[in-house]
Amino acid sequence: MKKLISVLIPCYNEVENVGPISEAVIKEFEAKLPQYDYEIVFIDNFSTDGTREKLELLCNANKKIKAIFNAKNFGQFNSPYHGMCQTTGDCTIAMCCDFQDPVDLIPRFVAEWEKGYKIVSAIKTQSEENKIVRFLRTCYYKTIKKMSSVEQIEHFTGTGLYDKSFIDILRNLDDPTPFLRGIVAELGPLRKDIEYTQAKRRTGKSHNNWYTLYDAAMLSFTSYTKVGLRVATIIGFCFAALTMLMALLYLCAKLMWWDSFPMGTAPMLIGTFFIGSIQLFFIGLLGEYILNINARVMHRPLVVEERRINF
Repeated sequence: MKKLISVLIPCYNEVENVGPISEAVIKEFEAKLPQYDYEIVFIDNFSTDGTREKLELLCNANKKIKAIFNAKNFGQFNSPYHGMCQTTGDCTIAMCCDFQDPVDLIPRFVAEWEKGYKIVSAIKTQSEENKIVRFLRTCYYKTIKKMSSVEQIEHFTGTGLYDKSFIDILRNLDDPTPFLRGIVAELGPLRKDIEYTQAKRRTGKSHNNWYTLYDAAMLSFTSYTKVGLRVATIIGFCFAALTMLMALLYLCAKLMWWDSFPMGTAPMLIGTFFIGSIQLFFIGLLGEYILNINARVMHRPLVVEERRINF
C-alpha cells in the first residue's frame, strides 16, 4: 500500500495562484514521487476575490484536492495550524500558495523523511524580498534567539515536512494561539534543516504588512522569552537608584551653595518626561504579555469552519 503524503496550502485571496500551485504539486508527485499517494488540502482564510469559487472547481475536477473554508479570517497562524491538524497523511508538507516556497523542495523533504527525520524544515538562506525587510527579519531572529530560553530556528517560516507523529502532538497541544515556529523548536523531535532561496511571489501582493509582522514578533517574544519583564525590573531598579542619587546630589549642592545654585525646572521636567516614557514603554510591554495570557485564558477555537469539500 502506498504511503499517503498530505500537502497543506493555506490561502487568502490567491485566485491566480491556487490553480497553478495545485498543478505544480501534482506534476511533482507524478514525475518524481510516483510511489506515493497524495492529497492536497487548501485551507481558505475567508478569501473575497474568487479564490473559493476556483477551489470548488479544482475539488470537483480532482477528488485528491480538498478544501476547508473558514467562516471568517482567523489570522496567519491559526488557519495553517488548524489545516495541518486536519490532514490524514503519513506526513504533511506545509507550503505557501504564492510559489515563494519552491515546489521542487517536496522530493527533498520526502527523501530526508525516509531517512528517519520526523521534521524537515526549510530555512531561507537567501531571499528576493525587500532587502530592508530581510535585514530586519535577520535582526529579529538573532535577537529572539539570544533572548529565548528555547531554541529558535532562524529564517524558518513553518514551511517543511512533518511526520504524522508530530501532527498528533499538534492536535493534542490545545493551544488557542499557536506559534508553529516556536512549537517546532521546542517540542519537535529529530529535525533536518534544508536551505533554499525564497523566490518572489508569482502573482499578487503579499498580505503581510508592518502590523502583521509586529504581531508575529510579539507572539514569539511573549511566548518564549522572559527577558522583557526581567529587563523592565532591572532598569526600573537602576533608574530608581539613579534618581535617589541625583536627588541627594542636588540637595547637597543646594545646601552648600544656597544663594548661587538655583534648582531650576529644566532638570525636573526632563527627568519627569524621561522616566514617564520609560514607564509607558514597559507598561506597553507588560500589556503584550497580558494580551497573550488573555487569548489563552479565553480559549477560543482556532478557527470556525464554514464547510469542507472532498473530506
